[in-house]
Amino acid sequence: MDRPDQFGPWMQGLDPAERLARLRSLRALVQLLAGPDHPLCEALAQAEVDPTDAAAIEAWEALMTMPTLRRRRILASLATLTRSTTRQGVSCG
Repeated sequence: MDRPDQFGPWMQGLDPAERLARLRSLRALVQLLAGPDHPLCEALAQAEVDPTDAAAIEAWEALMTMPTLRRRRILASLATLTRSTTRQGVSCG
């Protein structure tokens, strides 16, 4: 397995509360775009309660098994949610 990239909940140095928020955001997106029974939903739920790197890597591996287009849609949505909102005039959407 490749090492997880530094984005979303896999970013090093995240505050535990921010990591949890990103895991939950990603799980919500997966539920909407891939369905609640997708293995990634369970892996992300496990990573929410298990702060070890092993749980995060398992979620990464589940993400990498998704079809490319679906994975891109989910990650693009996650990027929109987690991008910096320090610019003036930033609105939802």
